[in-house]
Amino acid sequence: MNLHTPTLKSRLPAVGTTIFTVMSQLAQEHGAVNLGQGFPDFDCDPALVAAVDDAMKRGLNQYPPMTGVPALREAVAAKMQALYGHHYDVGSEITITAGATQAILTSILAIVHPGDEVIVLDPCYDSYEPNIILAGGRAVHVPLTPRTFRPDFERISAALSPRTRAIVINTPHNPSATVWSSQDMQRLEELLRPTDVIVIADEVYEHMVYDEQQHQSIARFPELAARSFIVSSFGKTYHVTGWKVGYVAAPASLMAEFRKVHQFNVFTVNTPVQHGIAAYMADPKPYVELPAFYQRKRDLFRSGLAKTRFGILPSEGSYFQCVDYSAISDEGEAAFCSRLTSEVGVAAIPLSAFYPGGFEQRIVRFCFAKKDATLELALERLAHL
Repeated sequence: MNLHTPTLKSRLPAVGTTIFTVMSQLAQEHGAVNLGQGFPDFDCDPALVAAVDDAMKRGLNQYPPMTGVPALREAVAAKMQALYGHHYDVGSEITITAGATQAILTSILAIVHPGDEVIVLDPCYDSYEPNIILAGGRAVHVPLTPRTFRPDFERISAALSPRTRAIVINTPHNPSATVWSSQDMQRLEELLRPTDVIVIADEVYEHMVYDEQQHQSIARFPELAARSFIVSSFGKTYHVTGWKVGYVAAPASLMAEFRKVHQFNVFTVNTPVQHGIAAYMADPKPYVELPAFYQRKRDLFRSGLAKTRFGILPSEGSYFQCVDYSAISDEGEAAFCSRLTSEVGVAAIPLSAFYPGGFEQRIVRFCFAKKDATLELALERLAHL
């Protein structure tokens, strides 16, 4: 019997395997230190695991409310009030999500219609444009200033049009590790004031800002908060990226639309994990002390890089460090990362992978969310370049 497989027209014809998967697989094949993909190689606090275990043993294993366990939404609202001075209503303005990636997709699907435009700032996280395409919209790419990665508000202004439905911003920024200032936020506020443009603020690295700087959350700026979805990630904050739990905060009118989509793409999120995180959040110390925790790792890594031929770019926030390798090689970024992995034994991510069609600057990104021993081994190998 001949079996017929239907011919499909892809919704995402230009999408292949992500660079993160490619480089992680290459790192595994060559026994390389994986500083490419952004995840910790150390364990979370045992008290957090115990809190989740306790929730399971107490029988909290059935469906939670679609919007999230009330205690966790209350903890998020209290944190945002304490840190950023903005009150979000627990009932109507906070939703727990299956990670930040789902939160961003759901935000876009909730508001973007066919023909709408969404501004994205390059280099950017690789899910943004596919999300926009799935919603029937068009991504309008505006580059951040090359090498400094500061927002170029003249170019953002020029990209605004009657078709602009939203703009996606990310601070602290992946991949460049830059952080938006309060002046940047005020400028964005001014640009958007006469428009109906919605902001999708990817703030998953909110607790990783260094050198006494403050994270300038959208929530600090009332005019922006009134038009924004704010996305964050418990996985990033608590070293549990595999749990895939995050949240969105937004005004009630925006959240109502968000929840219409949320209830049909994931409906709800792991119950005992939500209860465990809620209990763990009673003590703010873990996220309050996170900047110092990661700054020490950043400084250790940067100190070691200073002994190599890499040019070290600023790392103001996130757990990433970008470096310029132009003193080492004339290769393109992907080729350099491939050789770095297979011959030197350290995996990195080419910055060009975060630009549509690629944009070569001879810059690669390392992740320093690793054990000290992992970083020291990587630095030992990089010193041979």
